[in-house]
Formats: sequence, C-alpha cells, structure tokens
Amino acid sequence: MYSTLMVYLEPGRGNTHVLKVARDLAERSGATVIGVAASRLMQLAYTVTGLSGDIFELDRQEIDRGMDAAGQEFRAAFQGTRCQLQWRTIVTTDPPVRQLASQARSADVLVVGADRSESRPGSTHDIDTSDLVMRSGRPVLIVPARIDNFPAQNVIVAWSDSREARRAIADGLPLFRAASRVLVVQVAAADHIAAAREGLADVVGWLKRHGIEAEAMAAPETGDHALQLAAIASNEAADLIVAGAYGHSRLHEWALGGVTYDLLLRSRIPALLSH
Repeated sequence: MYSTLMVYLEPGRGNTHVLKVARDLAERSGATVIGVAASRLMQLAYTVTGLSGDIFELDRQEIDRGMDAAGQEFRAAFQGTRCQLQWRTIVTTDPPVRQLASQARSADVLVVGADRSESRPGSTHDIDTSDLVMRSGRPVLIVPARIDNFPAQNVIVAWSDSREARRAIADGLPLFRAASRVLVVQVAAADHIAAAREGLADVVGWLKRHGIEAEAMAAPETGDHALQLAAIASNEAADLIVAGAYGHSRLHEWALGGVTYDLLLRSRIPALLSH
C-alpha cells in the first residue's frame, strides 16, 4: 500500500468525511499521514490611514484560528491509531493550491474533498482540485461529501488508451491488490468495440502479471461518457473509480474533459485521479 498520505483540511469547514477516508486508508497501509491546511492572505489596498494594518492583523488572526482548529481536528481524527502524524500549515499570497502541489513531493497520494462548487471567486483557502490534479504529479483521491468510510473493495478503472489512463492504473496498484474486485471499463463507439476488447485484454494481462485478477468490460457508448460511467459504477456497486485526468487546454486555469470534470464535482463515490 501507500507509505505516506497527505490529507488537505479546509480551515473553517468540517473535514470529517476526508479524515475518515484518510484514516481508513492509513490504517490499512500503515502509512505516515501528513495533514495540511492552507490559506491565502487578504490582498486589499486601502488608502485610509490606519485602516490597512488593522484589517490585515484581523485577517491573520482569523487565519491562525482556522489553522489551529484544523490541526486539532486532524489530530483528533487519528487518536487511537498507530499512524505517524505530521502537521503543516501554509500561509501564502499565492493561490493555496500552488503550495499544496509543491508539498505533494512528500507523499504517495493526496486525499482531498470534492469541489463544492464550480466557481469560488475570492476564496482564501478552497483548493482548486482540478489544478491540484494537474500540478501535483501525484494521484489525488477525491472524497465526496457524506462518505464516511473507504472500503475500496469493488473498484472500477475508467480506461482509455491514453497516457493519463496508464498513469492512473499504475498509481492504483496498491489499492487493486487489497480489493476484492477490479473491473476495467472502456466506453467506445460501436465500430471500435473490437479494438477496445483487444486493448482491455492487454490491460487485464498486465494487471495479472502484477498479481491482480481483473475483469474487463467494453461498453458501447450510448451518449454522455460521464453519465454512462456513473451508471456502470452504480450497477456494479463500485466504491472507488480510478481514472486518468485529461487537460485539454490552459488559459488561466485547466479546462478538463467531461468525465474528469464530473468525477471532480459530481461523483457520489471516491475517485482516484492521475495526470
């Protein structure tokens, strides 16, 4: 399994679901857990004499309180475990995701909550999850709200013959070895089903050489791939999806492919994404 997990706690909000998943995975792995909270300093310019210093001091005090509360929540979540813990705080003038992505050098996998909304202008501590997936160079485990455990026993791999999917399936090996079932799924056009089955046979064979017995499913596309993948996951009672994250362009932020976008924002089960 993974030797080091990094879990992001959002100051000022409850992180129970993320911490429960991180604890489950850490106890199963015997992993060191690095907890991180990050916040961006207020960036305002005031011309009124005396006002600027007061506001910035209050902002920093609020940040410190949020960081302290997050640290207490982190340590409380791992009470009674044998996990080695580290706690880090990041206060920055940049978007926090940049610093968190840099900290990812310390970990095998990042555990974060799913994005709560599509746009959060002015946020000081929310993490742009799509940007984190693209920047970190590590697999990112996205945890939706209302998830309170992480069995990861029935895993679906969303396959396509791409660099990102190959990276994701390699990153998921520690989880596959502990799972009861691994199903590799490719959604393909009707005239590409034969080729999809041939590619899936190679993938299943590769997994078998790693000691993992996996199944394959080539599903004829019926419309939106994200909705179809979600339906397959539901029908198969999957409790984890592993997928490559696809970035098509970058202006100021990454614009992600539809399947990746839905896994970030709308998935009801955890998703391990790699880029």
